[in-house]
Amino acid sequence: MSTRALLEHTRLDCNVLEGIRVLDFGRFIAGPFCAALLADFGADVIRVDRVGGSEDRFIMPVTPEGEGALYLQVNRNKRSITLDLESPEGREVVNLLLKRTDVVVANMPPSTIKNLGLDYENLQKVRPDIILTASSAFGEHPSAQQRVGFDGVGQAMSGAVHLAGLPGHPMKAMVPVVDFATALSCALATVMALYERKSSGRGQQVSSSLLHTALNFASGNLIEEALLGIDRQATGNRSPIAGPSDIYRVRDGWIIVQVIGPALFKRWVGLVGRPELLQDPRFRDDRERGEHGEVLSGLMSEWSAQRTRSEALAQLEAARIPAGPVHSPREALQDEVIRASGAFTPVAYPGLERPVPLVAPPISMTRTPPTLRRPPPTIGQHTDEVLQELGYQRGDIDQLRQRGIV
Repeated sequence: MSTRALLEHTRLDCNVLEGIRVLDFGRFIAGPFCAALLADFGADVIRVDRVGGSEDRFIMPVTPEGEGALYLQVNRNKRSITLDLESPEGREVVNLLLKRTDVVVANMPPSTIKNLGLDYENLQKVRPDIILTASSAFGEHPSAQQRVGFDGVGQAMSGAVHLAGLPGHPMKAMVPVVDFATALSCALATVMALYERKSSGRGQQVSSSLLHTALNFASGNLIEEALLGIDRQATGNRSPIAGPSDIYRVRDGWIIVQVIGPALFKRWVGLVGRPELLQDPRFRDDRERGEHGEVLSGLMSEWSAQRTRSEALAQLEAARIPAGPVHSPREALQDEVIRASGAFTPVAYPGLERPVPLVAPPISMTRTPPTLRRPPPTIGQHTDEVLQELGYQRGDIDQLRQRGIV
């Protein structure tokens, strides 16, 4: 099916956020993905790019023009305009857009947002019921307003990197989990702010930070340490709170197995043929199994080493024990279960011979599901269209372009 046909096929009559306009000043992931989720459910999202393209567009380049893989994923369903925000003419365009905008998305340090005139105090002067969704690395308290940071900084400061690695060798997740989770939180809060506006008629600011997202991820370990003072150290992939829960080598790769709770442990001992372990005091509960997890992982490693990945997973599934393959990105793209789930939508993009496998949103709805209406935009693809909607004439637009404003 062609991209045009696919877009038509996925277009429904009713979108939850139809009629909502979002002005997206987001960069990298947290802001843009929040805006993309709103666009997936019908909002008209306009991405504001720098003239020539913003820096986040070109990270992990995959197209002849240099657009990056993450840019393509988090900017679907959007329109793009280019603007020089430093110029009076560029600021005038922004002000005209703000008068027609319901939500502004910006993930920048608070000081940068204020310098651009996008702080909530200024925005509500333009439109009193506007909503500002602003995420940053560390939040808005005075000690952090000038600081900058990325996903990995949040991971590291939360304690998660210390626990995820090896003793003396901390490791962070190589996918930006904190960025994406912050975006999901911001999208939820934005919809709540829109819902509240229906009754109050008033806007408000939605705030989030990478650090607080990361701290939520690490909250169990933080609470445990505060109350018990255990001072946990890294155990690699092996869980310190239950077992066997680890990554194991099989004949042709690796698998992950996670046994938590007495029912799963009973099934596991039956699977590996070691029923006597049920009477062993070292494994009487999850805490003890976690503390003696190295022993259990050793037994599971022996079992796994005798089997191929498909053989091991088939037996684990038959025993109703949570397990899965450890995939490379190439294997994830080819996995039959993943493909059958509808996880990927192939979309054509200028200059690419192969379609882009955009990953579907992590949520859906039975009557009003997310839809793919537009592929990710090229640099300033909709500048003329948006300016004409604001009342600019062709000659005006040409002059702005000649002067480098758009």
